[in-house]
Amino acid sequence: MTRAYLALGGNVGDVAQAFRMSLATLRAHDHVNVLQESPIYRTPPWGVTEQPDFLNMVAEIETDLSAHDLLDLCLEIERASGRVREQRWGPRTIDLDVIAYGDEIISDARLSVPHPHAHERAFVLAPLADIAPDMMIAGKRVRDWLAQVDASGLHRL
Repeated sequence: MTRAYLALGGNVGDVAQAFRMSLATLRAHDHVNVLQESPIYRTPPWGVTEQPDFLNMVAEIETDLSAHDLLDLCLEIERASGRVREQRWGPRTIDLDVIAYGDEIISDARLSVPHPHAHERAFVLAPLADIAPDMMIAGKRVRDWLAQVDASGLHRL
């Protein structure tokens, strides 16, 4: 089994319910074991800023799926939750990103892990620090990255 971290986010509709449904789908999957869930954070939008605030959280899982099969499962959950990809960094019902997949480094047309920008984004670092503060990303602990980024506007719910 490989330990992986998934970032969940959304800002359209009942996002908390979309999180519950996504996590329930992961729990029900024969090849996934949800180990921990972070608290949910309300966060200002990033990228495209003229949109509603997001809710964000992180889940720690164990899986025997390959990294690409895990990505496919995340995309399937997004589609089942009504996710439509219209605008990069735009509004969405749900977003599931594979942040890390064990110690593997993958960079191809479909998947990059560890996520190449996770260490720059407070909306990933804050919930990740709640469940894995000593996890290493880009050569530093999550808690140390979090201390260096602008976390203003983040509110733990």
